[in-house]
Amino acid sequence: MNTTKVTVVGCGISGLSCALRLLENGFPVTIIARELPLHTTSAVAAAIWFPYRVETSDRVKKWSTATFEEYTRLSSLLQSGVSMMPLIELLDRPMPEPWWKNVVRSFRRPNGVELPKGYVDGYVAEVPFIDTSVHLDYLVECVNALGGVIEQGAMNSLSEVSMRRRLIVNCSGLGARDLVGDKALFPIRGQVVVVKKPDLRFSYADVTGHHALAYIVPRTNDCLLGGTAQEGNWKLEPDEKIAEEILQKCKTICPALENLEILAHKVGLRPGRGEVRLELERISSDCSVIHNYGHGGSGFTLCWGCADEVLALAKSN
Repeated sequence: MNTTKVTVVGCGISGLSCALRLLENGFPVTIIARELPLHTTSAVAAAIWFPYRVETSDRVKKWSTATFEEYTRLSSLLQSGVSMMPLIELLDRPMPEPWWKNVVRSFRRPNGVELPKGYVDGYVAEVPFIDTSVHLDYLVECVNALGGVIEQGAMNSLSEVSMRRRLIVNCSGLGARDLVGDKALFPIRGQVVVVKKPDLRFSYADVTGHHALAYIVPRTNDCLLGGTAQEGNWKLEPDEKIAEEILQKCKTICPALENLEILAHKVGLRPGRGEVRLELERISSDCSVIHNYGHGGSGFTLCWGCADEVLALAKSN
């Protein structure tokens, strides 16, 4: 058992993955969060392994690769909520192959039959899909099994825990804007429509084309239709007009969605930033903070690689 006590701030996918890596390596961990996992932005995410709204850097590529490998391992565990499924990224025009081509298990161009009307090219890749309604609970169970503690409560300053813990891991996402005064953070509002699960061979994503942003993500018991990426919009209430636009875009891409029962409307605020902040900061002689936030639209794509780096920083502290 490591004698360094750790407080992880935040209980979304970044906080949970960091807590687990630390617990697995003998650190006693307490997670403190304003919202429990199923009420965080992570719970609203489409949660596909897919680099989106994050800088392309060597660090991001390293984190993405490590996360893909961890999800591949988790996909063999039925209870984890992680599975591998073909994703078609739809393109209006031919484009070069993406940098992540060699990370995924399989990669090819779609044939004409697989492309919806109006699209001329795309990528088909087998990538991890994370059903957040299952996976977040699974991670909580893993944290509990390793002796981790989850406490719900608001926090206005890191000084509230710095006196009783030597190491803080700041995974507060957009909350770091107020918690540590990082004004580089901004919301990227995402709205989704949850519908009854259709019978689909693929998931679809249009990130750059004429229906962007649009995605169709079948899950265990339902299907997420999205979406939006509204920078600077803090509104958490679903917008009826936007919901109708999402439905129309997704039905055009995939006519099989016509007349499906609507189950819910949800909104989440992605933590946008010029680049991910992952670094160690010493705030006193006996307390350090490892900041790990600002993942944009790639929280689930980077989380395990970032957690590995957090662990390395914790060990060297």
